[in-house]
Amino acid sequence: MEKIILSMLLCCVSLLTAQQSHASMQELQVTCLDCHLKEQIPDDLIYRRYLMEYSTPTNMKVAIKTYLKNPQKEHSIMPLPFFLKFPMKEALQLEDNRLEKNIDAFLQHYDIKKKLVLP
Repeated sequence: MEKIILSMLLCCVSLLTAQQSHASMQELQVTCLDCHLKEQIPDDLIYRRYLMEYSTPTNMKVAIKTYLKNPQKEHSIMPLPFFLKFPMKEALQLEDNRLEKNIDAFLQHYDIKKKLVLP
């Protein structure tokens, strides 16, 4: 009986986590990625550049938030020629908690660990 209850609880928790993850991804899509798609900005390239420069999700999150709150070429991870092809980003008018949720969703979506295959 205890195993059944534990199994049901685990199912409910995983379902709630999946729903929250899906909602976060939908907000990220509407807030950020739709515009990136229209402008043909390569999100995976941006993620890889942040990963190479900052190494950890915590450091990446701080750098991304700094750039999005005050988008200037000095804060950008992208090289100067990038801005010849793509427009300079305008500051996002999001509350800090929503901005952080979108950054977390971005980092989870492009997380390189998901692409690793263990033998």
